[in-house]
Amino acid sequence: MVDYSRFISKVASNIKASEIRELLAIIRGRKDVISFAGGIPDPALFPRKELAKIAGVVIEKYGDNALQYSETKGIIEVRETLSDFLARKREIHADAEDIIITSGSQSALDIVSRTLIDPGDIVITESPSYLAALGAFKMNGAKLIGVKIDENGMRTELLEEKLKQLGDDVKKVKFIYVIPVGQNPAGTTMNKERKKHLLEIASKYDLLILEDDPYSYIIYEEGAETASLKSLDKEGRVIYMSTVSKILAPGLRIGWIVAEKELIRRFEIVKQYVDLHSPTLNQFIVAEAIKTGLIDDVVQKAMPYYKAKRNTMLEAIKENFPDYVWYSKPIGGLFVFAYVYKNGFDAGGLLEKAVKQYKVAYVPGGSFHPEGDGVNSMRLNFSYPTHEQIREGIARLAKLIRES
Repeated sequence: MVDYSRFISKVASNIKASEIRELLAIIRGRKDVISFAGGIPDPALFPRKELAKIAGVVIEKYGDNALQYSETKGIIEVRETLSDFLARKREIHADAEDIIITSGSQSALDIVSRTLIDPGDIVITESPSYLAALGAFKMNGAKLIGVKIDENGMRTELLEEKLKQLGDDVKKVKFIYVIPVGQNPAGTTMNKERKKHLLEIASKYDLLILEDDPYSYIIYEEGAETASLKSLDKEGRVIYMSTVSKILAPGLRIGWIVAEKELIRRFEIVKQYVDLHSPTLNQFIVAEAIKTGLIDDVVQKAMPYYKAKRNTMLEAIKENFPDYVWYSKPIGGLFVFAYVYKNGFDAGGLLEKAVKQYKVAYVPGGSFHPEGDGVNSMRLNFSYPTHEQIREGIARLAKLIRES
């Protein structure tokens, strides 16, 4: 047998498997296990018939162009459609040339990381933060610094303290990564004061901000603060990224980056060697879904649908969890995050027991913390399970917490 270990790169050797991907593989097909593990939209909201019709129209309307290679930045008509969509939905006024289409938001994270990060550079993130983003940054050699959050998002006063503590090393900070609205995993949303302060800090220390915005379309409270950082950016410091994965269908794998033209050109060159371009047919489908109002229809259905599930989970947690558990109360997004403040509670160490004995799954929270803490935390998804599964699963999880 060949010993392949000497052929594996240092980068690949040091990559940790995604806990979410591994966990989903383990519990796939296990109907006896109630899973809060994925960040998966409910398929009941997928507009199957409408998308099938749009796909047919696209192939007939655009012919060979819909099935052919396309330019790396994305099809110009599609980028123009996205430009209008972003102005209407997020008050982001970007020319089509300021947009590059990516193969989902994970590809956007990869492209930004490859373009901006050298080994030893610093990336500052929320703590906890999206674990697949943390993985993309680390894979490109970044040192991560986490800033704690509260119900109003990243604590920007702590951010400024950490930047001061860095001294001359502040020059190594490439960007600050934030999910301002409906944060993953915590479900928190930054208030307006924090957003303004974050932009002021970026200007003061000459830093970039990477804004990840997949959840701002799915908001459960009227009057909630949902403005994008990009819409408030006066200096071109915010790199904005989003996706249709949560508002149309994740299988389309279409996302986008909005930034100043100089940065977009750099991202484009990197993308040329990553995947040539994002799927042409899917780009046209997304553009038609925007033009026909299909995305608006899906979002209008999704908000009350997911709000009801969120409420069911919050009510079940309130009824079942002991008082030494803190949990978030999200105004948007698909997750509740919880910390178990009881000596020795290890969510990762208990996961196998949870699945085998209690027949419930969650994502341990340690991987969401860039500095290795948070072993006493877990992320709970409410978008995919049914109301009955949410109630029963939370009861099982409460029993695990009390008995462990």
